[in-house]
Amino acid sequence: SFKQALKTGLQALDPEQFEAAANREEALVLDVRDKKDFVKGFIPNSIFIGIDGGFAPWAGALIPKLDRPILIVAPRGREEETVTRLARVGFDHVIGYLDTDMEGWKTSGRELDRVDTVSALEFGQKDMAMEGATVLDLRKPGEWEGGHLSYAVNQPLDYLNDSMAELDPDHTYYLHCRSGYRSTIAASILKARGFDRLINIQDKVDDILATESSATIV
Repeated sequence: SFKQALKTGLQALDPEQFEAAANREEALVLDVRDKKDFVKGFIPNSIFIGIDGGFAPWAGALIPKLDRPILIVAPRGREEETVTRLARVGFDHVIGYLDTDMEGWKTSGRELDRVDTVSALEFGQKDMAMEGATVLDLRKPGEWEGGHLSYAVNQPLDYLNDSMAELDPDHTYYLHCRSGYRSTIAASILKARGFDRLINIQDKVDDILATESSATIV
């Protein structure tokens, strides 16, 4: 029941309990904080889907099994909202949330992972050919057709799980979308699958497209 899901989900866990539950239950760690906070430091293998974005639809599209136990990392005071919104779309196996911030996690002697992030300006100074890197544009095909970097590859976030086999974990990928929200989701999913050479372009798409004067504008 909904009440039961809320009760189970709202168990505050300290880092030791949280880590033990993650290992014991093979739980998915879902981090719903702001994307800017997530990229600075997160629990290894956690998946980012920010609560202040298209939260429920993305959770539904990208979390494969409804019955998989979930552990939450949420902004303080928004744990109940997170558990409630997940339960509404069928994820009623939340088994608790982390009762501290990333500083507390680190202080407890545990590791943090991070995503390399650049601004549009920094990205504009990179030489893709020299780096042998690929730019993945995570936007929908309709957005892509409205204008994109000529050398980017369209990889809509909706289909990332399906097309993972076509990507190479040893390759360098720059990721971007419209605002940095979807590219951060993609970075977290790829990181959890062993992709380490990822750079997230955390900026507005217009600024990213402006780095190439010949950006394909349809």
